[in-house]
Amino acid sequence: MVRSRTTPHPFARLLADECRSGRIGRREFLTRATALGLSRAAAGALIGVGLPYPAPAQAPSASSQSLRIQMTVRRLSDPRTFSLAESANVARGLLQYLVAYEADGSFSGRLLSDWEANDDATEYLLHLRPGVIWNSGAAFTADDVVANFEGWADTSVPGNSMATRLAALVDPSTGRARAGAITAMDALTVRIRLDRPDVTLIPSLAEYPAAVQYRDLIGSDPLDHGVGTGPYRILEYVPGQRAILERNLVQHYWGETRLDRVEFHDLGPDPVAWLNAAQDGQIDLVYQTEPDWIDAFDALGWTRHSARTATTVLARGNRTIEIGGIRPYADLRVRRALALAVDNAVCLELAISGLGTLGANVHVCPIQPDYAPVPAATSDPAEAHRQMEAAGMLDFEHELISVDDSWRRNTADVVAAQLQDAGFKVRRRIVTVDEFDRDWARFPFSTTNWNHRPLGIQILSLAYRSGAPWNETGFANAEFDALLDQAVAIARDEERREVMARLEALLRDDGAIIQPFWQSLYRHARPEVIGAEMSPDRQIDVTRLGFA
Repeated sequence: MVRSRTTPHPFARLLADECRSGRIGRREFLTRATALGLSRAAAGALIGVGLPYPAPAQAPSASSQSLRIQMTVRRLSDPRTFSLAESANVARGLLQYLVAYEADGSFSGRLLSDWEANDDATEYLLHLRPGVIWNSGAAFTADDVVANFEGWADTSVPGNSMATRLAALVDPSTGRARAGAITAMDALTVRIRLDRPDVTLIPSLAEYPAAVQYRDLIGSDPLDHGVGTGPYRILEYVPGQRAILERNLVQHYWGETRLDRVEFHDLGPDPVAWLNAAQDGQIDLVYQTEPDWIDAFDALGWTRHSARTATTVLARGNRTIEIGGIRPYADLRVRRALALAVDNAVCLELAISGLGTLGANVHVCPIQPDYAPVPAATSDPAEAHRQMEAAGMLDFEHELISVDDSWRRNTADVVAAQLQDAGFKVRRRIVTVDEFDRDWARFPFSTTNWNHRPLGIQILSLAYRSGAPWNETGFANAEFDALLDQAVAIARDEERREVMARLEALLRDDGAIIQPFWQSLYRHARPEVIGAEMSPDRQIDVTRLGFA
C-alpha cells in the first residue's frame, strides 16, 4: 500500500461514478470513501464539489466557561463493554477515539492522522497523530494502539462487542487476535492484516466501545485511573445524578477545546423536569429532545438541531429464555404472530408523533448505503390470531418490558395495545434505567433501542450473528452467518445489496423482530451554544462545544 489521503482507493473511484450518476447519495459516498482512507476534501474533489468542514456561525468565546447538559448518567466500566452512547459521551472528555464519525457521514481522524487500505480491504495502515501524550506524561505510540486492538479482539471478555466488530482479526481457535494480525511498524504506524476483506474496520473504530486506553490499563474502568489523551479529567461521577468534567490544566492537549468545565445532569426520565430546568436557566443543552416536547423547547427560543438516522426501537422475543418450562419465542408461529399483529405505521404515528420513517422489520435502514429495498411489513391481526392459536399459545400471557422513558415506553404501549386487539394476553412492565442496562439482552420479551450505524451490515453483525454479545433475540442461523461473512467482504455496495436482500429476507421470515420505524433525532440548545449539532449516533464531542 502506497496511498495517501489524497490518492483515491480504486473502489472510491467506482463510488464516485455511482455518486455522479445519482445511483448513491453524497452521504453514502462520503461514508464509504473516507472509510477507505480518502480525506473529505479529496472525496469532494473526486465528485466535483467543494466539501470544506463547516465553520461555526460565530467565533467561540475565549473566556472561561462551563456548559451544562441534561443527559442520563450511566455507570462506567471497561469501555469495551459500553453499550450506550451516554457512557461514551462523558468518557470522551478523558478517553479519545482513533477516528470520528461526522454528521455528514464522513470519517475523520482523531488519534489517527490518516489511514489507508489495500485494494481488497484486507490490510490497513493506521498513521498515528504525532505529538499526542497521555495525561500521565507518556507518549501515545503504536504500542498503545496494538494493545487496544488486542484487547478489542479478545472474545473471552464478557460483553465485549468489539470482538464481534473485529471478527476478521480473531483466531477462532484461541478467541484472540491472530498472530501477526496487528503490528507496530514504527512508533507512529500500525499495520492491520485481516483474514478476509472487511470494509467496516474504520466505521467500527468510531463506535463508542472503541475508546482508546493506555496500553497497561486495557480492561479497566477509567474512573479507577483517570489516564487519557483527552483535555479533561473526570472530577465527579455519580450514576443517576451527575458527571463533571474539568479541564486538565497540566496536560499538553494536542487539539483545541473551548470549555473549562462540562457538567452532565441526570434529571430523570420525565421531560417536564428537563423543560423546567431549561426555563430556570439550570441547563444549556438537552441530550435528546423527546418528540412530544419539541414544540415546548422551540417556544423557549432554543435552537433545534435534527438528524435523519438509522436509530430505531425493536420489540423482540428472546427464543433462548425459558418461562414456565417452555421457550415461547422459540416457536416460529409465535414470533410471526406477534409481528403480524402490529401495524408499524400506527407505532410511528402514536409513539414518536410521525417524526421518522416507516420500518419494515429488517433492521437495515434506507439511508444506509447497503440497504436492499423490501416490501412494507404486513399487518394482519386475523392471521396473527390464527398462527398463535396454531401454536397453542392463545392463553399465554406475554410480559412486554420497556425502560421508563417516553418514546421507548410509548412504543411498547402501542405494540402491547395492538397485540391485545389481536386477541393476545399482554401485560406491561416498566423498569428503571439501571435494571434495563443490566438485563436488556436477557429479557424474554422487551423493547430495545438501537443506535445509528453508518452501514447496515454493521447492525446485522452486532445484533444477529450467532452468539454475539449483543444478540438479544437468540437468533442463530448458519446460513445467515455465512452471508454476513460474505457481505462484509464485498467492497461495492451495489454487489453487497444482493447479499443484503437475502439477509433481510431471512431475518423477516424468521419473525425475529418488530421494527416499526426509523427515528429522526432532535436536540435543543441555547442559541449561544455552538457545536451542539445532533449527530446520527447521538454522540457529544465535548471538545467541540462552546459559547458564542
